[in-house]
Amino acid sequence: MERPLDILVVAACPFPYPRGTPIRILRTAEALLDRGHRVRVVTYHLGRGEADPRLAIARLPRGLGYRKTSPGPSIVKLVALDPQLAWILRKELEREPADVLYAHHYEGLLVASAARVGLRPRPPLVFDLHTLLASELPSYLGGLPSGLVRRWALAIDRRLPRRADHLTTVTDRIRDKLIGELGVPAERVTTVANGVEVDHFASVPPAGPIAGDRAPRILFTGNPAPYQRLDLLLEAFAKLAGRYPSAELVLSLDGDIAALRARIAALGIAERVSLRPAVPFAELPALLAEADIAANPRTDADGTPVKLLNYMAAGRPIVSFAGSAPGLVDGETALLCPDGDTDCFARAMLRLIEDRALAARLGAAARAHVDRSARWSRAAETLERVMRALVTPAPHREAARTPA
Repeated sequence: MERPLDILVVAACPFPYPRGTPIRILRTAEALLDRGHRVRVVTYHLGRGEADPRLAIARLPRGLGYRKTSPGPSIVKLVALDPQLAWILRKELEREPADVLYAHHYEGLLVASAARVGLRPRPPLVFDLHTLLASELPSYLGGLPSGLVRRWALAIDRRLPRRADHLTTVTDRIRDKLIGELGVPAERVTTVANGVEVDHFASVPPAGPIAGDRAPRILFTGNPAPYQRLDLLLEAFAKLAGRYPSAELVLSLDGDIAALRARIAALGIAERVSLRPAVPFAELPALLAEADIAANPRTDADGTPVKLLNYMAAGRPIVSFAGSAPGLVDGETALLCPDGDTDCFARAMLRLIEDRALAARLGAAARAHVDRSARWSRAAETLERVMRALVTPAPHREAARTPA
């Protein structure tokens, strides 16, 4: 029987936290713990919610004064937080070597790369790509020419991942881009798909008729970052409201919504849009149970948005732009629209309001799909296989840990 691995996770982000990257970090860590491995996490001083008590967590000092939890790049993170995180990671490795480093996002890759310079033994590094920089960076740097930002991001995508010994990706779409467009050897890339807590959403009833005079309800959950393209969802909903005035849009959000309020008012739909704070994960099934339709207006996502997996696990009929719905099939597990086509998005929402049999069929098919394919235990099994292939043979590792 192979001995457990000592895995040191580099999470250059709030942790735990109820959004995509931190959720993947937490769930993969829990699933690796369930397989008997030891898992440590080096992360920022920020977080929300409870981490698994089995995790050993080393954090930045809380006196840094940085409190931003929204996603995206930041000069403060790159200049102040990440160098300190690299120092903490180095100290952890000097105190107790790890079998493997598991770094998330580019900040984590940079932190891990810096921490292991000159280190003996030098643990292998697995870099987990939730998305490619060229897909997201233009939405964060809207003040700069998008073409220039995309070329800069593409250059980073082409060079930085090669610092890792192995790459794991959330979807085959990312893996195919790394191999086909960025020239990474196929044997150095493995897809480790996200899981979803299917059992957590088992209490959500199947989609059914919209009873009585109740307003049909469209739901979006997540953050209001520009890449989510809530501007397109609001535009599509305004078109829907023109044809179905009683429809209601519920936005359950974590983040600054001032710009959204202004856009909602400008579209004249304030009476039909409900802005709510994001709910804890424990309350998410109840929120999704209220939804007749779940919306995913993002147009460009190499990975699978966690919200989409939650929608599917809850059996909600989904309307999405095709560019952010890898694995979904139009007319089988969702209604998909060409990216940015708000007329199509409005028509698809109207279709699901009027054809509840179709809504029920799509919701049931989506739930069955994730029940078959999206399990964290499967992700951990694949990760373990990748990590064991990289780890130094046990006698060398044990000798390195023996005090002189």
